[in-house]
Amino acid sequence: MNGSGDDPNTLRVMMGADTTYPKERKQWQQDTAAEFKRTTGADIQWETYSSAQEELTAIQTSVISGQGPDVYAIGTTFTPTAYATGAFVEMGKKEWKAIGGKDQFDPASFGISGPSASKQIGIPFASRPFVMAVNKDLLAQAGIDEMPTTWDQLTADAKATTGDGHHGMAVAYADGFDPWKFVWGMAQNAGNTIVSGNGKAEIDSDAVANAYRTYFDWVTKDGVVDKAAIGWNNAQALAQFTDGKAAFFPMTTTTAINSFKNTKVDGKYEFALLPTVPPGATTRPSDGIEAASILSGDNWVVADYGTKQDLSFDFIKQLSTPKAQLEYYRLFGNLPTNADAAADLAADNPQLKPIIDAGKLSKPTAFTGAWSDIQLSLVDVVVQSIPSLKSGEVTDDQLRKRLQDAQKDAQSTLDRQKNGGL
Repeated sequence: MNGSGDDPNTLRVMMGADTTYPKERKQWQQDTAAEFKRTTGADIQWETYSSAQEELTAIQTSVISGQGPDVYAIGTTFTPTAYATGAFVEMGKKEWKAIGGKDQFDPASFGISGPSASKQIGIPFASRPFVMAVNKDLLAQAGIDEMPTTWDQLTADAKATTGDGHHGMAVAYADGFDPWKFVWGMAQNAGNTIVSGNGKAEIDSDAVANAYRTYFDWVTKDGVVDKAAIGWNNAQALAQFTDGKAAFFPMTTTTAINSFKNTKVDGKYEFALLPTVPPGATTRPSDGIEAASILSGDNWVVADYGTKQDLSFDFIKQLSTPKAQLEYYRLFGNLPTNADAAADLAADNPQLKPIIDAGKLSKPTAFTGAWSDIQLSLVDVVVQSIPSLKSGEVTDDQLRKRLQDAQKDAQSTLDRQKNGGL
C-alpha cells in the first residue's frame, strides 16, 4: 500500500488555500511541479484546506485510512496539534540529509518543529515574523529619532504623535488574531510563557493582567488609538496607517509590503522591532524573554503512513534551496528560512533587516495541542471587554474575572490534552 492510495509516481501535497495571491499561487504550483517532474520523473497533485479545522480533519482521516496527502504545509502554531496525531515522520540524521541538511536553516526557525531538539517533525519553509511599521514623517514631526524598545516608551511615543487628525497607533481590537499576540509578547518579556514548562496555565497572573491593562489603556486612558478601532480588524488598522493617519502600526509582517505600495506612506515608512521590555519596566527582568515576535510562518511535515517519503524529501529539498526560497519571497512576501537566502535578501533590502532580526528573536508559542484553544481564550478576554472599551473603561475587577475564566478554560484544555484527548 502506498501513502496516497494511488499512483506511486504522484506526490500529494496539501497547503492552505491562498486567498491573497491566487493567480501567483497557481503559477508557482505549475513551475514547482514542472521542475519536480524534470528531476524525479514524478508528478505533484496539489490539495488545499481553508481552515485549521479542515486541516486537522484531513490529517485524522488520513491516519485512520492509512492514505492521504504525503506532504503538508502547516502553520507553525498548528505543528504541536499535528505532532499529537503521531502521523508524521520524526526527522533524524538520514532525513535531514535527504532534504539537503539541517544546517541550511536559520536555527531560530526550529523553535516549534517538535517538543524537543531530538523529536522534530516540522521542516521550516517560510517565516512571517511580526514587527511594527512606522511612519517616519510623523515621528520626525514629534522629534522622535530612535525606535522605542520598551512598551512604556512606545506608549509615550504614541502620545507624542497623537493630534492634528492622526493617532499614535493603529491597533485592531476586534481582529481574531492580533490581540493575543500583544498580550503574549508583553507577558513573555516579563518572564511569563502563558503555559509553564510543566503544563500549567499562567493566565491569571500579574504579567498577563499588566499586558491587557496596557493594551486596553491605549484606546481608553491614553487616547493614542482611534476609538473606532475598538471595532476594527487588521485590514482596517492597516488602512488607517496607509492613509498616513497613524504613526505606529504595531502588528504587521512582510506580507503587508505590497499593501503599502502607491499609498500615502509609500517611501515614508520603515519597519522596527516590537518592544521587548515589559510594561512598567525600563529594563527586561532577569527571567524576562527577549521575544520580538511569535515564531510565525510555515513548516513542512511528511506523512509516515505509506511509502513516498523519499519523493517527499526530494520535494522539500527542491523548495529549501536559496533560489526557490527567494522566489517564494518575491511572489508571496514570506521570508526565507534558508539562512543564505535570508542573508542575501537582507543585503539587497536593508529595509527588511528589522523583520529578519525579528525572525531571529522569534519565540515559539507553547508546544501543546491545546494551544489553539488557549489562543482563543486570550482573544475572548478582549471580545468580552469590547462593550466596556466602548464605554471608556475596563475595570480591574472585570479584567480579573475574565482572566480567571480564561485560566480555567486553558487549564481544562491542557488537562484534556495530557489525558490523550485532542
